[in-house]
Amino acid sequence: MRIGYIGLGAMGRPMAINLLEAGHDLVVCDTDESRTAILAQRGAEVAASPKETAEKSDYVLACLPSLAAAEEVAIGAEGADKGNRAKAFVNMGTTGSAYSRAVAEKMKVAGKAFLDAPISGGPPGAEAGTLGIMCSGDKKTFEALKAGLEVLSGKLVYLNENPGAAQTMKLVNNIISFGNLSVALEAMTLGAKAGLDPEQMLEVINASSGRNSATETKIPNHVLPRTFDYGGAMYIIEKDLELWRREAEAYETPMWLGTNIRTLFLQCMAEVGRDKDMTALAKTLEKMAGVEIPKTR
Repeated sequence: MRIGYIGLGAMGRPMAINLLEAGHDLVVCDTDESRTAILAQRGAEVAASPKETAEKSDYVLACLPSLAAAEEVAIGAEGADKGNRAKAFVNMGTTGSAYSRAVAEKMKVAGKAFLDAPISGGPPGAEAGTLGIMCSGDKKTFEALKAGLEVLSGKLVYLNENPGAAQTMKLVNNIISFGNLSVALEAMTLGAKAGLDPEQMLEVINASSGRNSATETKIPNHVLPRTFDYGGAMYIIEKDLELWRREAEAYETPMWLGTNIRTLFLQCMAEVGRDKDMTALAKTLEKMAGVEIPKTR
């Protein structure tokens, strides 16, 4: 079985490397030739387009940074649906459920199955092979790729056969994650202004009911050292928050807190830039409070 992997960015590159190191036969594709060169040096074959990737592999996995890129790779003029060898297309990016339903239909017409397998855990999880992967869609494709997906994950869950269900699950997880970061940074900004030591604050929080992924990893490892380098670019967060908004509207559910979270990130992007890391959200909250969370000693 040959696996095609399209999209070798901050998440895709370490996942592709992990698949290679686990012994999987890999074909890779990316618009940046420097990225494919890294994989080629490790033994992967390079394809020039998504169509060629699907002509050289049995299953095509894709992890793209934008909805437009995801659509072009799946069903564009040189999309994976045009390749005649691949049995299925697997979407590992965050694209929203509407995309999945539409692409699943196009793949069906092309004689291919569709599986959603969005990922959570950020670049650190991608490198360590400890991602959370939630899947929905074609069950046979899931079973065929299960061993490969387990190489990439710390937790692999198959939800159901409905295309898009895993996308909704990913957006549910994302808004919680973004909310955790937002409120944790806001609260720690208050503590810093009141004179509390940030490391002691984290020590207390992480032994108490306020503990979350932001207080356990993002803040101690990427905010307190002032490196702001977790690996989640603001433009990716912007895309995910817009997809969350569309999902909430489509299902007619309230967005009171989520709307405020999205507004806060948009403000931060306007101030620090869309290419900055998500942990730079601390700078916007610090600016509003007139204080800086002190560096670690």
